[in-house]
Amino acid sequence: METVLTADRAFLENLHGRLFPMSQILAIVGPTAVGKTEIGLRLAEWLDGEIVSADALQAYRGLDIGTAKPSPEERAKIRHHLIDILDPAEDFSAGEFARRARGVIGEVEGRHRLPIVVGGSGFYLRALLEGLNEVPTVRPAVRKDLRRRLEQEGLDALREELLVLDPSTAGRLAPGDTQRLLRALEVAISTGRALSAWHCDAPAAGPRLDAIRVGLTLERGLLYDSIAHRVHRMIEAGWVGEVEQLLSRGVSPREPAFQAIGYRELAAHLAGDVSLEEAIEETIRATRRFAKRQLTWFRKERDINWYSAEDLEAASQAIMSFLTRKGLGVGDGQADNQHPGRVPVSGPEGEQAGVGSTDDR
Repeated sequence: METVLTADRAFLENLHGRLFPMSQILAIVGPTAVGKTEIGLRLAEWLDGEIVSADALQAYRGLDIGTAKPSPEERAKIRHHLIDILDPAEDFSAGEFARRARGVIGEVEGRHRLPIVVGGSGFYLRALLEGLNEVPTVRPAVRKDLRRRLEQEGLDALREELLVLDPSTAGRLAPGDTQRLLRALEVAISTGRALSAWHCDAPAAGPRLDAIRVGLTLERGLLYDSIAHRVHRMIEAGWVGEVEQLLSRGVSPREPAFQAIGYRELAAHLAGDVSLEEAIEETIRATRRFAKRQLTWFRKERDINWYSAEDLEAASQAIMSFLTRKGLGVGDGQADNQHPGRVPVSGPEGEQAGVGSTDDR
């Protein structure tokens, strides 16, 4: 009996190895509020995969509603990684993410399952798939001085300085991203070179990972509506109470976790500085600006296969058909027949949505 079970196990592992070649990764990318989580869950179920979160802020414990974490039920159904691994005061760099994610991916592959990387943090995804260049160690005195200046001068003054020293990095950072802004200033001041220059010029550290990249997108007006609806749903789900609980635990709005859009805005409301309506409107505006930066970033990335997220069922079917043709799983070809011509689209916002527009900062 044991010999038969061993033979069956060997047969199944061999079959799975043919369906999902080892060292193959699926990456699902796109702007915020476009439906990446839902598509990732569907594909993970169909393809026997596990999800590796590439959302820099879902890593923080206690930030659940505002970071749109998968629900406990979704996480019980599909195994997720790199969610709830940090306290709000801990830093989380792209290099640290890549190190942890590569370790997780190796474990997933060791279980003969498909790693599915899901997220909109373009720089984190690049760090994971292509590796980061080595940057010299910054001087501790520079770090200490910048922390002092942050307290005395405020974040806006330091952002203006970064715009002069490293405009490329300053342009891609989200509002309130204190951790990465300070890191970029530390490098520029300590080395005399912009962080973006170090990333471009030096050879990347670590081998590149082979990945099939799938992008989800919406026409800009639909995306902006989706963002507004999602912010209001989060408020209804108790987001204000979540922020209040974090503050009551002694978490400062200056901690790295509070770079997540909406948390500082709601903290300002709870402090009596702005009304709830003002905090909500600023959160919507900031999220839309962030989505525009994400689209700008992904437009520059190569080898992303774009699909419209207007109909997630149609997108799911089309993506499965595409992955089947790429040899990543088994399909019956019905997706193309059910939704001919609806997806994929030509780029991050489709031809009619103005691909290549410069109005995306």
